[in-house]
Amino acid sequence: MTGEHGGAAFLVIYLVAIILIGYPVMINEVILGRKTNKNPVGAFKALAPNTPWWLVGALGVFTGFVILSYYSVVAGWSLAYIYKVVLSATAAEIDHAEVFVGHITSVWEPIIWQAIFMILTVSIIAAGVVKGIQKWVTILMPAILVLLVILIIRAVTLPGAGEGLAYYLQPNFGDVGPRTFLGAISQAFFTLSLGMGAIITYGSYLREKDEIPGNSASVVGLDTGIAIMAGLAIFPAVFALGFSPDGGPGLVFITLPAVFAEMPLGVLFGLLFFILLSIAALTSAISLLEVVTAWLIDEKGWTRGSAAVTMGIIIFVVGLPTTLGYSVLSDVTFPGLGMDMLDTYDWFANSIFLPLGGLLTAIFVGYIWGARNAVQEGNKNAGLISLGNWWVLLIRYVVPALILVIMIMGIYDTFFGG
Repeated sequence: MTGEHGGAAFLVIYLVAIILIGYPVMINEVILGRKTNKNPVGAFKALAPNTPWWLVGALGVFTGFVILSYYSVVAGWSLAYIYKVVLSATAAEIDHAEVFVGHITSVWEPIIWQAIFMILTVSIIAAGVVKGIQKWVTILMPAILVLLVILIIRAVTLPGAGEGLAYYLQPNFGDVGPRTFLGAISQAFFTLSLGMGAIITYGSYLREKDEIPGNSASVVGLDTGIAIMAGLAIFPAVFALGFSPDGGPGLVFITLPAVFAEMPLGVLFGLLFFILLSIAALTSAISLLEVVTAWLIDEKGWTRGSAAVTMGIIIFVVGLPTTLGYSVLSDVTFPGLGMDMLDTYDWFANSIFLPLGGLLTAIFVGYIWGARNAVQEGNKNAGLISLGNWWVLLIRYVVPALILVIMIMGIYDTFFGG
């Protein structure tokens, strides 16, 4: 997103969106989940019975469904690169962009890896072993942090890396437009899993003694910090190695293998990186599938196994057009957008469904259930950070106004701005 929206200027706007919108909305969703101990649909039904507000929860479930359908495609690329990075290292000369394009434009190869990733995700959710995964994540995720630091050191020491650092860290607001702001908000929602039912669902698993404002701040801070570090690892290498910064999701699969090739023990680091990246993707997929699974269990009375397997199959099928969007469906675009299938799915989920869910949830808490009720719930066992008038002001006025204005301007500019 940073590369597609001009670099540092987008990063600055994104950070503002995280502070003014992402953080208060995360607190909002955690509170709804813990207060009701229910899935997104059940949460709204519990706090506003016999009203249509449950549809906001349903929007979250649907959004998570859509996101996982194409997220699994990109996660499948990550799985494939566990062995591709080894193959790349054994070749005398290799065009990393050509390897990536060859993979995604193949018909069956990306489908197979997408299917493998979904099977892993479904198996974990169906077996109810998320707690076991959590133990491993506690060990493995810090390893990604270590690898990122190593990658940053290597990337910034490549000849020509300075241009990439300037692109990433020196803002130029000359090209900023409505789409930049909409992109920043959508990325804030996407990276924090807001508006897709995941945080409400996870909030429903919290105990009353669990502190909300401080823990939410930790999640937001760590997530944003890792994102910034990832940019420091990628953009200096992008410019140093002559790639285009607007390469989209493919940047990590084109740039980083090239960086590994420039490092001692690059094969080992590359292998570890894509294994850990795949595990990180798996934990995100688990959170998304858990949303629709919990909905079927709570609202429809399904067993966990049946819910996970059924929804996993449907999500896989729905995601097939995004996989084939680089091969047999490469000529298919949505009218007015001119994007491939994956970017089209992503645009609707990120630019419409996620911010709309956040907007409606903020209105619900601010005006229907009551911001003061939310503050009371959120301040149970609060630590250094407690909710007060600052949060009420954000959730009732700032968040809805910013989301609404930026959504309208961004969508209009996308279709009619040229």
